[in-house]
Amino acid sequence: MISQSRGQPRVGLPVVGVSCDYRTVGRHPFHVVGDKYVRAVSDGADALAVLLPALGDRYDAAEVVARLDGLLFTGSPSNVHPDRYDGPMSEPGTLHDVARDATTFPLFQAALAADLPIFAICRGLQELNVALGGTLHQKVQDVPGLMDHRDDESQPLEVQYGGAHAVDLTPGGLMAGITGRERMTVNSLHQQGIDRLAPSLAVEAVAPDGLIEAVRVEGATFALAVQWHPEWRYWEDPASVALFKAFGDAVRTRASRRG
Repeated sequence: MISQSRGQPRVGLPVVGVSCDYRTVGRHPFHVVGDKYVRAVSDGADALAVLLPALGDRYDAAEVVARLDGLLFTGSPSNVHPDRYDGPMSEPGTLHDVARDATTFPLFQAALAADLPIFAICRGLQELNVALGGTLHQKVQDVPGLMDHRDDESQPLEVQYGGAHAVDLTPGGLMAGITGRERMTVNSLHQQGIDRLAPSLAVEAVAPDGLIEAVRVEGATFALAVQWHPEWRYWEDPASVALFKAFGDAVRTRASRRG
């Protein structure tokens, strides 16, 4: 099920780049991104979603950023490679996407340098934390005192993406202001999570076990990241609607300055 069409085609929309995974489907490599992210940008943020292939250094990140009004960093089944944060070697069979790492890390740096609006989701939050000098737990469920934040993949999608636990929002924070909430229930479909928080990040939401679930970049106009998946049927959740609208507003402001 997807959201309803917004009606007549729009013109003059701001442009939001959406990060892709590099993944083999059958025998062939593809640059892929989930439909849910594209529609959340298109409908929820009211912007033109442009997919950015995971081509690493094939293009200059600053030049890409100069052509955009915002960036959405998506979730993914893959883990950030531990070489990026000097972490221990991953267990055999762990899915990595070094092509995506090579693409998104320069984009984060260029986007933040240009104060481009950023919204990062799940893996995107983890990438942001590492890009700014933080580290990750590779398996949150194995860390003493932390919950199992994974979903049950044997269940229907509606169950996997259903409410899993609450998060407490930082009083007076950006997310609290956007959603009008002090606490909200979120889904949970991850096993990586923030270990050491990057110095330039401020905490925006925390799970009951103390795991950081949302952050913002201090000093940025709009650079927000969440560990959960607000893009999943975003239109059914007022808080998710508010998040994508706020992102869209920031993107439109940027577009008006860019001309």
